[in-house]
Amino acid sequence: MTAVTDPSQRILELAPVLDFRAATPLAEGLLAMRGTALTIDSSRVERIGGQCLQVLLSAKKTWSADDTALSFTNLTPTFIEGLRLLGIAEADFTREEMSE
Repeated sequence: MTAVTDPSQRILELAPVLDFRAATPLAEGLLAMRGTALTIDSSRVERIGGQCLQVLLSAKKTWSADDTALSFTNLTPTFIEGLRLLGIAEADFTREEMSE
């Protein structure tokens, strides 16, 4: 996971392997960015597990509750297939959550 800071927008680049070992660092990284508009880039994701998916779903709810913009970009076929296998629709990650 790599955080790239740009004054106008924050981007979080997900790690290639999002297994149970990646869940805690992912959650900590997201907490550090809470309250800022964020784009999550999944272009490097090769595998996603349930724990990291839960962290990402929690982030969606948290950013929405905070009325802060959150979007996902560059969903890889592997990321999309992982969502499908875990019962989550791709549309849940392609709709941009915008603050009102």
